[in-house]
Amino acid sequence: MKPDHPATPPTGNDPLLLDNQLCFALYSTSLLMTKVYKPLLQALGLTYPQYLAMLVLWERDGLTVGEISNRLLTDPGSLTPLLKRLESEGLLSRTRSKDDERVVIVNLSEQGIALKQRAQELPRCILAASGMSADTLKALQHELLALRGNLQGTL
Repeated sequence: MKPDHPATPPTGNDPLLLDNQLCFALYSTSLLMTKVYKPLLQALGLTYPQYLAMLVLWERDGLTVGEISNRLLTDPGSLTPLLKRLESEGLLSRTRSKDDERVVIVNLSEQGIALKQRAQELPRCILAASGMSADTLKALQHELLALRGNLQGTL
């Protein structure tokens, strides 16, 4: 009886082969990157999306939910539950703007500010896990940012 699929994937220049898809290379790499981050972030009590929000606030505290959402390229509605969770963990506070009650301002707590110090090792751990040099990763990041910018320009 013949197997339903070949033991080894086909090779070649077929544009519809999974291994020839840039989107799959990005997607699968992103999945693996978050798996590498997971135990590191668990030690900090954060999920990967929470870590990204904290990175934004560590760069600049006192942003609105909309500003954080723009920085993370996400929808403000999906960010709100994440921020509520971080607030319940004591890492930040959310307050309505006195000028416009629709606007919510996010500020780090002392605990949220202190967590930044504990997160300092993460970039070195990721560099080590990558098996690449810092210069190679910086060049890759530069290329990915250019790709992101080009894709944003098409939307």
